[in-house]
Amino acid sequence: MATETRTVYFERPGHENTGCVLEIVRERAAALGIRQVVVASYTGETGAAAAEALPDCEVVVAAGVVGYQEPNRHGFLDDNRRRIEAAGGCVFHSGHSFGMLGRAVNKRFGTIQVDEVVAHVLRLFSQGVKVCCEVACMAADAGRLRVGEEAVAIGGSARGADTAVVLRPANTHAFFDTRVLEVLCKPRG
Repeated sequence: MATETRTVYFERPGHENTGCVLEIVRERAAALGIRQVVVASYTGETGAAAAEALPDCEVVVAAGVVGYQEPNRHGFLDDNRRRIEAAGGCVFHSGHSFGMLGRAVNKRFGTIQVDEVVAHVLRLFSQGVKVCCEVACMAADAGRLRVGEEAVAIGGSARGADTAVVLRPANTHAFFDTRVLEVLCKPRG
């Protein structure tokens, strides 16, 4: 038995694809009966757009780590947090599954770590695929996604969203139990 689905390939990565990504996610999540959605969003702009565009889903916004660029600070905007929460979504801050301690070792000693290897392999598909897998682990670690249940993960290459996948998330410590079931959209280049 086989299932045929649609995958959308964007000519270029970037935030200009966000609206299309959210429409693709809305349609496919509804078709599959998926309610769990995780989206990467540092400022909250993409997270707010997702929470507002996906009212039938439990939207979880992975806001990244506090202190990544400056100690005790984050770039998440209060107005976007209010929009997300008003739409029924939630926000959490978390360290990156593919790079916290390994990044510190690399910066200090100049050696590559296994989490960086995993990240680079996922980038063979696209930056957004790497982000989708990473934020799914982060959300599972934070108790915001149910491990083993299908979810949609949304990521991007810089600002906005240009990638979405259907997956079964796992916690970071069990990353290889993650299953990417469908690639809904991603940049071609």
